[in-house]
Amino acid sequence: MSQGPRAWLLKRLDAFLSEEQRRSPPDELSRYRLLVGGTLFLVVFNLVLALSASLFQEVSLPRFELGLGMAVLFGLVLVVLRRGSSIRPAAMMVCGLFVSGYIAATIAMPDPAIAAHATAMLIPALAVYLMGPRLGLVITGFLCLNASVILPLCLSGFGTLEPIFARPRLWAAGVTDSLVLLLGWGLSSLFCAARDEAIATVRESERKLLSLVESTDDPVCSLDPQGRILTANSAAKRMFREAFGRDVKSGDALDEQATEERRAEWRAALARAFGGQSVRYDIPFRVGERFINLDMSLHPIQGNKGQVIGVTLFGRDMSERKAAEARLDELHRSLVDMSRRAGMAEVATGVLHNVGNTLNSVNVSATLVIDRLRASRVPLLVRAVELLREHEATLPAFLTQDERGRKLPEYLSTVSQHLAGELEALLAEMQGLARNVEHIKSVVSMQQEHARYGGRVEQVTVPELIDDALRLNATSFERLGIRVHRECEEVPPMLVDRHKLLQILVNLLGNARHALVESGRADKQLTLLVRREGEEWLRIEVGDNGVGIAPEHLPRLFAHGFTTKKDGHGFGLHASAQAAEEMGGRLGCVSGGRGQGATFTLELPLRAREAQAASA
Repeated sequence: MSQGPRAWLLKRLDAFLSEEQRRSPPDELSRYRLLVGGTLFLVVFNLVLALSASLFQEVSLPRFELGLGMAVLFGLVLVVLRRGSSIRPAAMMVCGLFVSGYIAATIAMPDPAIAAHATAMLIPALAVYLMGPRLGLVITGFLCLNASVILPLCLSGFGTLEPIFARPRLWAAGVTDSLVLLLGWGLSSLFCAARDEAIATVRESERKLLSLVESTDDPVCSLDPQGRILTANSAAKRMFREAFGRDVKSGDALDEQATEERRAEWRAALARAFGGQSVRYDIPFRVGERFINLDMSLHPIQGNKGQVIGVTLFGRDMSERKAAEARLDELHRSLVDMSRRAGMAEVATGVLHNVGNTLNSVNVSATLVIDRLRASRVPLLVRAVELLREHEATLPAFLTQDERGRKLPEYLSTVSQHLAGELEALLAEMQGLARNVEHIKSVVSMQQEHARYGGRVEQVTVPELIDDALRLNATSFERLGIRVHRECEEVPPMLVDRHKLLQILVNLLGNARHALVESGRADKQLTLLVRREGEEWLRIEVGDNGVGIAPEHLPRLFAHGFTTKKDGHGFGLHASAQAAEEMGGRLGCVSGGRGQGATFTLELPLRAREAQAASA
């Protein structure tokens, strides 16, 4: 039978039930429907029987009054069923009428073979299904009593012993019929027990599923092929109530307040789901005074034959998550900016440190020049020249006869020698001062050059950039007695962000300097190696024999905010690791522990960079 006629028949049967009975569980509703259908059949059957009896008097059929009375009694069953709160009274009436009618019919039959009708097997099965095994056994007992006692007595001449024992076939047939009836009851009871067990299992699964669906704050509902709601959990009902101001009802549409554009998108997604696909669908949804972004998952529900008979909808309010993601993105941008500023500050600190050291030398040189100028013999030379001008007219006599004049040539010779030495010393100091000023200019110019290209990818010769990073720290290394060992293999120019790479190198060199100073060693040594790792990677190692790193600190070394320095901020290594990742590389560290030094390793990809450089 097709879906249409079956639905039509069930709808007609439900018309005889009350509203409360129609809301019964599926297994209970099936009993109601069977009882209604069977009773209607018996009403029609008895009416037809009564009509046949009135038209064909010569046929051996029940009288008209009996058929009409049975039709009325079965009609009364429908009234009791609709008005009752339980199926049991109406079921007992039907089974009682079945048993009484069957017993009366068998007694009226002239032959026991006719009396053992197949209807007898229907009654125990019906009784067990409608009322359960216990009451079904009572009904079956009446049938067994009729088959094994009442019917043999009637057919053998009721009341005389000789006719009874003269026909043992009647008793054997009666006992056999009783056993068959009990067997039918037993099979029906087993079937009902298995069915009840299966129903209990299904209900337990439904209870767990309902508990699972109701435990979530996300809306969950099922839809028919037209997109109308069939069932919904509490979250979906609450959202529907907030959105539309009323409780959800079966048959409500989700797109009833949507625009035509949104409605077309929704119908397209629904059509794909009914085509057998799982669909993710985002829709802005108005709930009260606020808009939410609802992420919906549509999944097809397949029937027994594989056809799609419905769709389940799982929704999730993504508004808070999207807001959190936006806040996280903003926090990430702030962190990146802060890390970049920290890296810039690290480079600037190196620049200022070296400039400061050089300025100290400049200050010393300037002080020495000033002190020498203050102690200069130039004023005495001026006094000697003034003395010569005073005796310009009598100069020969002054030089030969005057005591002061006779000493003046020797004095001038001494002053000139002293001034020559003083000039040489001042010239040396001024040359050193000029060199220091030139060094300051080169450091500042180099920093400006690198800062100018910050954030721009360009071809960089790594050894030259390492030289720049070393020059930024050269004065510090010399003053602190740090010996630098440098080994660089020939590597091709790389397409890389100059500023990021310089930031990493300066940070690593600064950390190495700090570790060496803190160790207090006399043989402070810093090793810087550059070499290729195969054809794909460039490896830069910055190692020192300083204080080393404790094993428990290594996993957190590049975490934001982690530092082992007393005055550290925890930005430098984190920003360097991020910069390495942004360049497609990685930054790592190994250390033998406290006092064993540390080696930081920066690995950058070569092949990809070379390919990009060639394409550029």
